[in-house]
Amino acid sequence: MSRIRVLPRSRVPAPARVRAAVVAALLLPLAACSSSGSPGTPDAEGKPKADDRPVTVTVTPAGERVPAGKPVKVTASGGRLTSVTVTDGEGHRLAGKVAADGRSWVSDRKAVPGAAYAVTAATRSEGGTAKSTRASFTTAPAAKVNKVDWRPGTGSTVGVAQPISLVFDNPVRNRAEVEKQLRISTSDDTEGSWGWIRDWSGRDRVDWRPREYWKPGTEVTLNATLNGTDSGPAGGWFVRDYATTFTVGARQIVKVDLDRHRLTLERDGETVRRIPVSGGTPGGDKRSWRGTAVLMAKEGTINMNSETVGLGDAYDKMVDYSMRLTWSGMYAHAAPWNARWFGNANRSSGCIGMSDANAAWFYGQVRPGDPFEITGEDTKGVVDPGNGFGAWNLSWSEWGEKSALR
Repeated sequence: MSRIRVLPRSRVPAPARVRAAVVAALLLPLAACSSSGSPGTPDAEGKPKADDRPVTVTVTPAGERVPAGKPVKVTASGGRLTSVTVTDGEGHRLAGKVAADGRSWVSDRKAVPGAAYAVTAATRSEGGTAKSTRASFTTAPAAKVNKVDWRPGTGSTVGVAQPISLVFDNPVRNRAEVEKQLRISTSDDTEGSWGWIRDWSGRDRVDWRPREYWKPGTEVTLNATLNGTDSGPAGGWFVRDYATTFTVGARQIVKVDLDRHRLTLERDGETVRRIPVSGGTPGGDKRSWRGTAVLMAKEGTINMNSETVGLGDAYDKMVDYSMRLTWSGMYAHAAPWNARWFGNANRSSGCIGMSDANAAWFYGQVRPGDPFEITGEDTKGVVDPGNGFGAWNLSWSEWGEKSALR
């Protein structure tokens, strides 16, 4: 009878034992990592591990007397930025925001010329260690400064045709960059556009006008955050910001019909008064301008000298109730010496003249920004955009083409 040999249950073939040993060996280091925490995290006492590397912070620009005109940028390597503070020598802060990934921060404004900046960056490493890093830099002063003359003045109430106008001391070649810093806000979301023109003085100028006349009661704010902006070759740097606020008054329109020798004041669509006038003499340089001129200023009693407007020695006299319409010298004013021509013929040296009584009344009714819509057969042309506030003589599409951002 044959015999069968049975192996004990406790014994395992040699190949199986080898496989089990390998698996056990592989599991040992995994268990060890899991029990002591991931690299760089604090231990039980809150102290960082030896491999918790510090965050590297980089600030640009860096150094002394560096060029101005660029935003301040702070970056972090090996960790995250939790906050950044940048202040100038006068304690003014440059606003900015940490990026979503925590790796960078960029200022909203540019570094300005001739300033000292202090930077404090708070960081947290990959291992959780918090740290603060400080840096500083200075910017080179401006070799040349550009300044701005602007209208209308803060707190004023203006007519419905008043533009916002900025005239620059020096040329502006970086027009798009400058225009980006000019922000208009209105109480009723008025549509409008900037346009670059040549001022009558020969200087660069940029105006903002609505698509149509302002609505009465509109509140307007200009914030020109130009400090730290380079106006380009031969122009220099802007070293300050500019701001103005104003309100639009009643809808007053002055209609001047030179062919009928009559001026009509309309308010809110209703005729207030018609006044007989005498405009510029036909057939030569003494003719009046036509188109839309905007009342620039009420100058009261002034000396008018024909030599200042290229008309030789035709006149030199004191004139009452003077209301300026163009830089080239066209006014509405009292002209009692021309009384026989009021309502009958144009016999002035280019201005719109009326009686003392009518001029006194009219002077008290109008305000800067009121449009004078002038028509007539024999004039010397349409008011140029830079000759006073003549932007209304361009179509909306023509005006839009004058923006540097189109």
